[in-house]
Amino acid sequence: MNKLAKRFKLPVFIFTLVILAIASIPTSVCLANSAEPPSIVIIVPNAPDDLEITIGEENIKAGRTENKLIETYFTFYSYQLKATEYTLNFTTGDETFEIKLDTPLEKYNNIFTLDITNRTLTPGTLLSRSIILWSIRIFLTLLIEAAVFYEFGYRQKRSWAVFLGTNLITQTALYIWLSGFALPLTGSFYLIFDLIIGEFFVFIVEMIAFLILVNEHSRWRTTLYVIIANLLSLIAGGYLIALLPV
Repeated sequence: MNKLAKRFKLPVFIFTLVILAIASIPTSVCLANSAEPPSIVIIVPNAPDDLEITIGEENIKAGRTENKLIETYFTFYSYQLKATEYTLNFTTGDETFEIKLDTPLEKYNNIFTLDITNRTLTPGTLLSRSIILWSIRIFLTLLIEAAVFYEFGYRQKRSWAVFLGTNLITQTALYIWLSGFALPLTGSFYLIFDLIIGEFFVFIVEMIAFLILVNEHSRWRTTLYVIIANLLSLIAGGYLIALLPV
């Protein structure tokens, strides 16, 4: 009996931890509404608090959204714009500068990134942004799942090689999946559904890979590890979506 209790001690502890983590996730109110109109969205990393952006001769002021830790969004909607070429005016402190927007506005959502130090406006998002966000997500996911992997008693180099290779592939694929749905102003509520779908396929791939390639412990223990690790990864991913852009 003591042997059986000892065998189930770790899984029961981790299962309890998962239940407590799920219960601690904050809930939010979801409001149904129509889709946003076509827009110009300007991403500003580390935007000054007093930064204002206006457009055109009418000096239409951009709406400001600060719902992520590392960047701020300034938005103009199509119903505010009447011309085909625009001049953007930027004001922060005692400094004012302008940039002519000569890129054709052909997309539903036209995204630009402002480098306020060099006063440059780049269409789309920066590659460096994607690399940084991917690195943060990969690091945190590996940290969580590695802790679970270690607690389940995996010590062999082959097991850890499979762990590292599989997670790098699946988490990179998951990030690409989420990036395909995400826009700067996409609500976290909608991305959570995409995350759940993506994590389901990650779970299937990891289950197959670990059961075939990892033989250090029983298949039962490996199965339980994959379930627990992916549940914790899903919870962490939900928090990251609320805190960081995709």
